[in-house]
Amino acid sequence: MFFYIAFIASASLGTLIATSQLIGALTNPARASQVPEILKGLGIDIGAVSLFAFLYLRDNKAKNAQEARLSREEFLSNLKLRVTEKKIIPVNSLRGIARLVICAGPASFITESFKRSEPFTESLLDRGVLVVPLVTDGNSPVLEYEEAETETETDEAKQLATRRKRLWQLAPVIISEWSEWLDEQKKLAGVSSESPVYLSLRLDGRVRGSGIGYPPWNAFVAQLPPVKGMWTGLLDGFDGRV
Repeated sequence: MFFYIAFIASASLGTLIATSQLIGALTNPARASQVPEILKGLGIDIGAVSLFAFLYLRDNKAKNAQEARLSREEFLSNLKLRVTEKKIIPVNSLRGIARLVICAGPASFITESFKRSEPFTESLLDRGVLVVPLVTDGNSPVLEYEEAETETETDEAKQLATRRKRLWQLAPVIISEWSEWLDEQKKLAGVSSESPVYLSLRLDGRVRGSGIGYPPWNAFVAQLPPVKGMWTGLLDGFDGRV
């Protein structure tokens, strides 16, 4: 960007000089033959100013957008989550440990997202996914965990219920701050403030992807590498484009 400014200054100076030469040639019949050559040089200088000004503005816009994104992600990293009744942690405490999926919408949306995640519970947990349900209408979602129907199913049902509770154990704290961050994300994405959305984070805490509607649990399972065994640490951060 420094060189863009230098090129703009140089071309602007050339434009000023060529303009003064053109005025002199137009007012002096003896120099009329120089007009085409002066116009050619003037056109090149104006083109250079326009080109480098465009490149500067484009890169400056990209820089500002990146700074704004980093600022929003820093804000997100400091938001609080309730893990247990007595334990509250900031989002950044889970960097390198969990891939958060934020489900934001009315209670009915959270309830349906919960139901749709059930077939993928084991696979999601193996990939370090934890869900943050952010209710936007003030109601309470219905998160029902399966109970055992027979004695032989008791252990299996309990284990599944435990895994389901672990997947959905996180709860946002200080909802107003979460809502402020979410509204800014929606505004920048051109999404209606009333639309239910999801946002998935990478292991490094950066936003991996987002969309309107229910989280694509099956896509997460297909795209994300496990966080256990030989994959641990090897693919940290390789969760897709930001």
